[in-house]
Amino acid sequence: MQPSFFKRPFVQYGFTLIELMITVAIVGILATIAYPSYTQYVIRTHRVAAQSEMMAISNRQQQFLLTNRSYVDKTILEASGYALPADVANKYNYAITLGGGAVPFFTLTFTPVGSQSNDGNLTINSDGVKTPAEKW
Repeated sequence: MQPSFFKRPFVQYGFTLIELMITVAIVGILATIAYPSYTQYVIRTHRVAAQSEMMAISNRQQQFLLTNRSYVDKTILEASGYALPADVANKYNYAITLGGGAVPFFTLTFTPVGSQSNDGNLTINSDGVKTPAEKW
């Protein structure tokens, strides 16, 4: 009498090396295509957060102008309790430049840092002019 394992046909389970290599190659190609798009998406997302914060600062400046007939610099703005949110502060530094004369004027500039540094500066002034226009 023969053992029972001789009666069943031999069945292999699993993948061959060639199938695995083809799968890895396809995943690699897809990753090569998708990664740059993903990084651009992340940069745009951080830029939108910064632009939103720039608009909030501009609104504060306009409110201060109505109350005090002048704009404030960064030191006074922060002394009044304003702090840049952590998610924006990790990606951008900001500066406020004041202009005097008969008509007060300010320019708010956000400078990207770290992984955001390739994005370029964002600027808005008291007249609402936003530069560079293609990023707004």
